[in-house]
Amino acid sequence: MASPVEAAITEIASKILRKEVDLTTVNNFKELGADSLDIIQIIVRVEDRFDIELLEEDLQNIKGVKDFVAYVERRIAEKNN
Repeated sequence: MASPVEAAITEIASKILRKEVDLTTVNNFKELGADSLDIIQIIVRVEDRFDIELLEEDLQNIKGVKDFVAYVERRIAEKNN
């Protein structure tokens, strides 16, 4: 079962890519057909949805969707502390 953050990211990616996506079955957004502009849009909408800032230097080290979800969850926890 998806976490609330993963569910929100799935919803955002589905809207941007204009298709239903399942983040549990892919390693990265490119496997879903996302180009670099789509990925930037996903990042911006995630930042807006959770009122957080995703740092470019951190994002460069993210290898896949699971890492991205975990990173967003960490940033939300940091904001709430």
